[in-house]
Amino acid sequence: MSKSNHLSDEEITAGIKEGDLSVLKIVYKLYFPMILHFIAKNNGSEQEAKDIYQEAIINLYEKVKDSDFLLNCKVKTYIYSVCRRKWLKKLLEKSKNTGRVEDFEEFLEIEKEDSQAKDNEIRFNIMYKSLSRLGEPCRTILEDFYIRNLNMEMITEKFGYTNPDNAKNQKYKCLMRLKKMFFSAYNNQDNLDDHE
Repeated sequence: MSKSNHLSDEEITAGIKEGDLSVLKIVYKLYFPMILHFIAKNNGSEQEAKDIYQEAIINLYEKVKDSDFLLNCKVKTYIYSVCRRKWLKKLLEKSKNTGRVEDFEEFLEIEKEDSQAKDNEIRFNIMYKSLSRLGEPCRTILEDFYIRNLNMEMITEKFGYTNPDNAKNQKYKCLMRLKKMFFSAYNNQDNLDDHE
């Protein structure tokens, strides 16, 4: 089957999951010049770039085949990050680190920032939904403490606890409940929308 050299990330991961080796060949050709450029600029040879890139492709293959793995960045960014980490480690092992490892992340940095901003937005939305579903008095206790900056004496008085230690205990339990709801939703994001 003939494939275009311009596969989307979804097509790449789907192809790897299905065991389509032609997808791996395309990925191999697609991003190798970027890695060769990076390694050549940082005291490496073409053969070393090939070795590092081969390891990164194997890493990508193994991760995508793992059903628990969730790729939360572009394939190009993932491969670059793995290669960069492996090359820095190699440089340290070879004691060739000159104290300055150049890279050309200027165009990748934007993708990285986009990915981080998107992830932060997802986390914020999940936290907001988790807090909304937390119930009373937990939600108000946590909002009073973390958002309105009320101290434990004020919260004790507002909610009628016998002393600040009891209020602090309740706040801790509420926080643990919120964390559990957040991480449950975060780890299973598709189901969060199902319950709305």
